[in-house]
Amino acid sequence: MKVNVHVMLKNGVLDPQGKAIGHALHGMGFAEVGDVRQGKVIELEIADGTDKKRIAEMCEKLLANTVIEDYRIETAS
Repeated sequence: MKVNVHVMLKNGVLDPQGKAIGHALHGMGFAEVGDVRQGKVIELEIADGTDKKRIAEMCEKLLANTVIEDYRIETAS
C-alpha cells in the first residue's frame, strides 16, 4: 500500500524557502502569486492493512518535527 505524508510548517513559523520562492516568482513577472509556503511529500510503501496510528507514530518520531510542523496522512491510489 502507498501512503503519502504531507509535511508543512505550522502557521506562524517563518518559512524562508517559501518567501524565496514567492520573491523569485514575483521577479519573474508572476505578480498574481500571494503568500507561498513550501513543504514536502514523503511517499511510503508499507504493508497492506498497516494501522493509521502506526503511520502517525512514524511521522511523530521521524518524518515531521511536530514542534514546528504539521503533517497529513493520505492513502495513495
